[in-house]
Amino acid sequence: MEDNVAARIKMEREVRGWSTVTLAEKMSAIGHPINQSAIWRIESGKPRRRVNLDEALGFCEVFQITMEDLTAPPGQVANAHVRRLVGEYVEKWVTWRELDKDMKRLKDQLDAYGDENPDQADLIKVLLMHELDVASGGEFNRHYAHDPSKQRSWMGSNRPAK
Repeated sequence: MEDNVAARIKMEREVRGWSTVTLAEKMSAIGHPINQSAIWRIESGKPRRRVNLDEALGFCEVFQITMEDLTAPPGQVANAHVRRLVGEYVEKWVTWRELDKDMKRLKDQLDAYGDENPDQADLIKVLLMHELDVASGGEFNRHYAHDPSKQRSWMGSNRPAK
């Protein structure tokens, strides 16, 4: 079982592109301090350094895996390439959700300003559409310009006339 734990720690660290130093820093940040040389000895030492229960809990937390996953034979988990891709996808999805919330908040603020200043509402929408089109290299207008229903859903029903 100790070999399984060592192999899993190494795989999880490598899948994330972390060095032993980075993993040690992340472990310390969550209250499970361990130095990078201890991590190397766990992964590659001859003989391997044993992982105590507190460290095992820390590795589970930092990698967001269960104790069962940490101790399972390495062949029971996806290969490192797939795990890296899945991990990267999940990170991007979390970032996208956070950005989506920020964008909705900012859009609500722009809409509120337009509601308070109706004479500027259309100008705000045109300016926003123009800036998004410029920032996207024209992709924004290509995506929305030919589909009024998409444009209305994004801009709101009182979008400016063309």
